[in-house]
Amino acid sequence: MLVISSVFTSCKSHKHTASKNAKSNEKNKESHSPIQIKYAGILGVSPNQITNESLYKFIDHWYGTPYKYGGLSTSGVDCSGFVNSLYNQVYHMSIPRTTKEIADKSKSVSKNSMEEGDIVIFDIEGKKHSHVGVYLQNGHFVHASSSKGVIISNLNSPYYINAFNRAGKL
Repeated sequence: MLVISSVFTSCKSHKHTASKNAKSNEKNKESHSPIQIKYAGILGVSPNQITNESLYKFIDHWYGTPYKYGGLSTSGVDCSGFVNSLYNQVYHMSIPRTTKEIADKSKSVSKNSMEEGDIVIFDIEGKKHSHVGVYLQNGHFVHASSSKGVIISNLNSPYYINAFNRAGKL
């Protein structure tokens, strides 16, 4: 009788733990902000990996802003203007205005050791240091594309693989 009792206790305890785990998982889902959930989906990561919400709120505010050479506002922005605004508002850092100056000021890092917030520099159409963006996670970066405005792109797309010059820290 004692053996049977301990078996039932064990089963009951296991069911309670499973039920408790399901509730805990529901709580974890609820504790993620809409920004974490949205950008986790875009970047293909867990919502837990979206920790710098001010960065992603900034991106969310600027997303879709049209490209405008020399622009510095949500009515139109160029790539270095976007990166400049991002660094100023998210990281409270003043950085140079042009892509070339940003590239010159940055310290090179290998593609394998890039971290969120590092800059990514590209040579577009053979022009050295002609485009800049900010690395996010999982091979993605945010930038102001001359054709699509502020978007998130993947470094592993053929276009950006060919155009990639280097990554850097400011």
